[in-house]
Formats: sequence, structure tokens, C-alpha cells
Amino acid sequence: MTTIAIIGAGPGLGAAVARRFGREGHDVAVISRARDRADALAARLADDGVHARGFAADVRDPEALTAALDAAGAALGPVEVLQYSPLPHKDFMKPVLDTTAADLVGPIEFSLYGPMTAVAQVLPGMRGLGRGTVLFVNGGSAVRPHPERAGTSIAFAAESVYAQLLHDTLAGDGIHAAQLIIPGAITPGDPHTDPGVLADTLWSLHRTRDGFRHYAAPVAP
Repeated sequence: MTTIAIIGAGPGLGAAVARRFGREGHDVAVISRARDRADALAARLADDGVHARGFAADVRDPEALTAALDAAGAALGPVEVLQYSPLPHKDFMKPVLDTTAADLVGPIEFSLYGPMTAVAQVLPGMRGLGRGTVLFVNGGSAVRPHPERAGTSIAFAAESVYAQLLHDTLAGDGIHAAQLIIPGAITPGDPHTDPGVLADTLWSLHRTRDGFRHYAAPVAP
């Protein structure tokens, strides 16, 4: 089997996805801003029988992100599945009239430059395998801009366009790009947004390779 790299992995969705793909035989690269958190999650996954390693990178630091993915591939094998799902910073979510051009630098680095850097690093390996999946996980503001969360709304829109372009361009190479929209919070026990349910959905997107945009639950108009 090959590797799934989860960028922004944490104890909720990231851990659930790691366990789901791990059950199917994938090795797991856990990538988080803090090395101690990444290593701790990898250790918990190992207790569950998942072969996982932790790596540290801030998605706004292209050199660190590239190095982490390079190290993951060297330690675990080619990255066949890349999941980009870091949690946006709260200071990205200002009202639109309080948001300046300078305020958008962080969100754009986070939601556009980060995934572009990550995809550029793993794409040659996917081409070598002849297959691959890139999974983008976004909140509802990616498709329903929210005036109180201008930074993430604008940056998620840019990320969505990039992901759609990948979907359209790479399909002929056996590489599937898909986006999962999660409206609202990820909530344990919720029939739509429980981490385990979402992990099953992401596994299905990888396996069925059907379409680009998918919704965990309906998005309010």
C-alpha cells in the first residue's frame, strides 16, 4: 500500500481519516504545525494498529511544508492520497468592512499557497504511481460567502477554484481531485458531521473518484 498525507491533522477529523485509511492498509503521514502534537497523534494511531509518523510544518511556510512532505515520502513511501484540511485561524474571520487587503495575506497563504505548494511536491510521485487523490476539506463559506468571515470566504473561494482546475486537468492522468464541504462545525455524534462519518465519506471519494464537489450536509441558502 501507499501513503496518505494529512495536512492539518488533529485529534478529530484528521485522526478519524488516519484510522479509516489505515484500516485499508495505507501508511499515514500526520502533518501538523507542532511536532509534539504530530508525534503524539502518530503514537495514538500506532496504538490502534495504524502505521503513522508525525511531521511538522506550518502551511504558510513553503520550505517547511515541502520538507515535511519530502520526509514523509522518504519514510513511508509515495504519497498516493493528499488531504488538505488545516483549521483556519480565527483572525482570518473578520467582517468584510473591517478586512483590509493586508488582512488577506494570511488567509491566501493558508488556503491557496499552502495547497499549491503541497500538490506541487506530491504530484511527481502520484504521476510515478499512475494514480493519486487530492482531497480538499472546506467549510461552508467556500460556497456561501459569509460577510462576517471575509478572509476565509475569499481564500476558500480561491482554493475551490484551484481544486476545480486540478480536477479538470489531472483526471486524464489518473489523479482525482475532490472537495468536501462541511457546513458548520464537526460534531461527534452528528449523523452528517461526526468525524467517523466524514472519514467514511472521504474514503468513498478516494475510492469512487466520482465528481468534484461533495457536501457533508446541506448548505443553508
